[in-house]
Amino acid sequence: MFFDKIKINGMTVPNRLVRSATWEGLASAEGFVTPALEDAMLELVDGGVGMIITGHMFVAEQGRAGERQLAIFADEYTSGLRSMVNRIHDHGGTVVAQLAHAGGYAAQAITGMPALGPSPFVMRDGELCQEMTEHDIDAMVYSFQQAAERAVATGFDGLQIHAAHGYGLSQFLSPHFNKRTDMYGGVLENRIRPLVRVYEAIRRVVGEKYPVMLKINCEDFVEDGLELQDSVRVIQGLATMGLDAVEISGGLLTNRPTTSSIRVGRFDSPTKEVWYREAARVIRENTKLPIMLVGGVRSFSVAEGLLSEGVIDLVSMSRPLIREPNLLTRWASGDLRRAECISCNKCFSVLIKNEGFFCPLARAEKSE
Repeated sequence: MFFDKIKINGMTVPNRLVRSATWEGLASAEGFVTPALEDAMLELVDGGVGMIITGHMFVAEQGRAGERQLAIFADEYTSGLRSMVNRIHDHGGTVVAQLAHAGGYAAQAITGMPALGPSPFVMRDGELCQEMTEHDIDAMVYSFQQAAERAVATGFDGLQIHAAHGYGLSQFLSPHFNKRTDMYGGVLENRIRPLVRVYEAIRRVVGEKYPVMLKINCEDFVEDGLELQDSVRVIQGLATMGLDAVEISGGLLTNRPTTSSIRVGRFDSPTKEVWYREAARVIRENTKLPIMLVGGVRSFSVAEGLLSEGVIDLVSMSRPLIREPNLLTRWASGDLRRAECISCNKCFSVLIKNEGFFCPLARAEKSE
């Protein structure tokens, strides 16, 4: 199963390993593609990854999440993106553009503009984000549509709408953030409306035969957060509208290490792997969409088991592929030792310090 091809609305993925969207911190300060970012992508392709999903690309300047994040909010960025996509294709790779708006978690210090969310809340830096007006929501929807048009023109094989981890669209879905009383707040039918509008706007410009996927939390794992039954309803609703695949994750940026999307700990046995296994089973019972699952998969036998049982259709990984971009090649050669990643998050510590995109432990071992 793991090495089998799969088609998603005409896009052929050569195997079932997905590089889940990961902030590489390798774009320029303005958000342009750099040679270092291209090299990181090619390392994944040459390592056998079936589908690369880019690090979250900001669709609007006001929705930028952080330093050295890749941009797709203006036409001036398409030349560099096209170069990267062409090189990935030349190496036989498949690449999907993840489109994102940070919402209330936007980096005000970088953009010089206020962060806008569904409702006011205190951000991680202690600042208060402002509530989006209906005009602001219209502008956000339009920015996703324009970014999707650029992604198609640039040559990406598909795109993924980022509605997880407490970023903009995730904030609207979550009662934890969304306290609105208008048509965009309250019951799920209202909270899902910005995401539905984004999906519909994207479909109008990319057409029915272009792969459009979604990343969503199964749960937020906080009080009054998005819960599994609502996630199922969101997925079912978008499936009826033509969504092509869904990636399941969980947790918010501000969660404790035990419930975040980048949990810390040694998941060194099959029973400790796959954080959202039961959620994936429930979602599988309620949709026929191809399911990607990210979070805690470290062993070939565990990944193969999930695929063979039909729980999921693709296995997504992030940190293990920072440590070992050639993980699939290693497994294909018969070396089925578990991924070397120990989920210590030291890769994020160097990213935050703007020191690069690498596993410090792996680098230290090579220098010994």
